[in-house]
Amino acid sequence: MTNILIVEDEPRMRRLLEIALGEDGHNVNAVGDAETGVKSLRKDDIGLVLTDLKLPGMSGLEFLQEARRMNATIPIIVMTAYGTVETAVEAMKAGANDYVLKPFTMAEMKLVINKELDVQKVRDENRTLKEALGKRYQFQNIIARSSKMQEVLAVVERVAPTNSTVLLGGESGVGKDLIARAIHQNSRRAAGPFIKLNSTAIPDTLFESELFGYEKGAFTGAMASKPGKFELADKGTLFLDEIGDVPAPIQVKLLRVLQEREFERLGGTKTLKVDVRLLAATNRDLRAALEQGTFREDLYYRLNVVPIDIPPLRERKEDIPELVTHFLARLAADNGKQIRGITPAAVHKLGDYHWPGNVRQLENTIERAVALSSAAVLDAIDIQLDSGPARSTTSSGVPFLPEGLTMEQWEDEMVREALRRANGNKSQAARLLGLSRNALRYRLGKLGVADEGE
Repeated sequence: MTNILIVEDEPRMRRLLEIALGEDGHNVNAVGDAETGVKSLRKDDIGLVLTDLKLPGMSGLEFLQEARRMNATIPIIVMTAYGTVETAVEAMKAGANDYVLKPFTMAEMKLVINKELDVQKVRDENRTLKEALGKRYQFQNIIARSSKMQEVLAVVERVAPTNSTVLLGGESGVGKDLIARAIHQNSRRAAGPFIKLNSTAIPDTLFESELFGYEKGAFTGAMASKPGKFELADKGTLFLDEIGDVPAPIQVKLLRVLQEREFERLGGTKTLKVDVRLLAATNRDLRAALEQGTFREDLYYRLNVVPIDIPPLRERKEDIPELVTHFLARLAADNGKQIRGITPAAVHKLGDYHWPGNVRQLENTIERAVALSSAAVLDAIDIQLDSGPARSTTSSGVPFLPEGLTMEQWEDEMVREALRRANGNKSQAARLLGLSRNALRYRLGKLGVADEGE
């Protein structure tokens, strides 16, 4: 049971919402203007806010900003007319958690409210995350001894039982697929299908038919009807890998499915409803894609309900020994080799490497060592590491990038080193790097480092 505050100036809509949510067991306080809503927030223990954007006196956007100043974590859902989606996006930038377009059904409204309450439950539990890290989180096929990966698995454990959309971020090869499967396998949908679609593997012209299916005769060669990935994932989970590569026209259709849970097949007229949980992953900076106009803002906010960033292997090298043991046991059995272990020198060599290809590259390295070695124990000489492309040296043969690093990774390391040398002082770090304060702020944002001033 949650205390819900409704701010809606239209009496009939206000009363309908009050009755519908009250029937679900919530305590509802419905008011007709933002000023009264602010007073209610000050004196009552409110668990969720539902507000119109068009209000008399103080606007809904001003009320949202004031409510967010008063409570940084309370879920806020805004209601807006269909023609003002841009305003809704502005509201989400200002701190709204979600929006509902008018006219809406009560079933749709309740779905959004329940989703936000689920997310809030996850966030509340995560406040005790540091204390909870004394517990060792374990999931099948996931090696996570490091504190950074334990934080990731702690969030997975909390978000898996909900129906919330999850956006997985991280470089290629960090294991986003494994995390997505762990979320599905530990959810209430575990008995349902887990359907994966890699966006980079689908030509733009086939994307719509892959996602939504097609009817017979929809295009040349469509000799029979075929269901799409959304239909196949009904009552289960759909994992869209590399979501940043979804074509713009498909982004609009994807947004509709997330909002309304319905779509039509290509060439069809019948509206199909599905019950699908969406997990998405990207190795791109979607915020940069927003600025470039290649990714829709409203879709980004629909996807980024619970973001989980998976750290690269170079930031969690404590996991390397256990990962090596895991890979070695499986790969030796697969290849019929009697390799029973690895020397400390070999593990040390692996730990010194930067791993631009992350866990996937580590697995490939161990597979190569197993395939070529005839010894019972892998030694450092068996570990062959990629020296990187020829661009790592100038024409005179003088190296200018450390082995295994891309230019972007090297720049990120320089920013971190400057912060260490400046003892966290951002202005001093900017001077060491020869950057403006704003330029450093941008780079810190890419690294996920909060810029909280000096």
